[in-house]
Amino acid sequence: MKKATENTTRKSEHLKIVLNKDVSHRGTTLLEMIRLFHQAIPELDLDEIDLSTRFFGKSLKAPLMITSMTGGAEYSEKINGGLAEVASEFGIAFAVGSQRVMLRRPEVIHHFAVRNHIPDGVLLGNIGAAQLIDNSIEDIVALAETIDADGLCVHLNPGQELIQPHGQLKFRGIYDKLAKLVERLNGNVLVKETGAGLSPQTLNMLQKIGIKYVDVSGAGGTSWTKVESYRASTEALRRAGETFADWGIPTAPSIYAARRILGESACVIASGGIDTGLDSMRALAMGADVSGFARSILTSFMEKGTEGAVEYLETHLYELKVGMLLIGAGDVKAIGKAPKLYTGELKDWIEFIDRSVKDLK
Repeated sequence: MKKATENTTRKSEHLKIVLNKDVSHRGTTLLEMIRLFHQAIPELDLDEIDLSTRFFGKSLKAPLMITSMTGGAEYSEKINGGLAEVASEFGIAFAVGSQRVMLRRPEVIHHFAVRNHIPDGVLLGNIGAAQLIDNSIEDIVALAETIDADGLCVHLNPGQELIQPHGQLKFRGIYDKLAKLVERLNGNVLVKETGAGLSPQTLNMLQKIGIKYVDVSGAGGTSWTKVESYRASTEALRRAGETFADWGIPTAPSIYAARRILGESACVIASGGIDTGLDSMRALAMGADVSGFARSILTSFMEKGTEGAVEYLETHLYELKVGMLLIGAGDVKAIGKAPKLYTGELKDWIEFIDRSVKDLK
């Protein structure tokens, strides 16, 4: 019970810090270094643009996902329920926050059981990779099954764990357990980072065990090492959190690496610093299938409730459509085929990734 209480306290602290402190990565996603060509004669009407796509075997009205945020915290039931309802209204995907607390306190299932709020949409469960080590595969699978989820997110967060008070310091064995989980869930596993991106080497490992869904969650948005520095229980943890506050691979090159390594058959979700519809369009142009966000819509929800989340999504979708019209893309697949130019630091990352891919073959 003590661990469960600590988890609840931690999640509440996380929410307060994310909403009230400067926790942004000082670098950028590098998405702004994707230059898309303006088409002055697009030969498109705004109302004929098609945003629909497929995800986890279901139809989405738009290629967007509200990514994992919280579970077990003071306001998590309200947040998960409210945002799931908004996701259903807009026909986009939704993932609950970490269900770790349910492993010790199954009675808090109401924080996560939001299927009634999103009856026909894509709903994903969530657990940390570190929890795979100390729990059985069946216990992990049950987390998704008990909330009637379409799949399970497994988040990778070694950087955060190393700064977090009483965080996980052992990571050996995660890969083998992850492989067993993928087999047990028939591939319905989405592996995601938590703000530090995915390298070609990590992506290559994931491909070998049959991972078809990845969320790159690149650097450039919320820095979870920075978040943990505010909670540090020792000076060493605080200073290490500040030292590694800007650690990670930016979102744009992470997307590129994921597409290069996993191929066209995989589903790549782009998150990490996605705030606007233009961010989403650039991520889709880079090779993502779905664009995800958390902090931006959470802030809107906490300020104005469901109305705030609705306003955020309406704006995001309108910006995405505006961008698509301005590059002459009538549907989601056309975004990736639009002419583009990679500049600056992003170009350097791409050249490095291409060399890495050759070395991995």
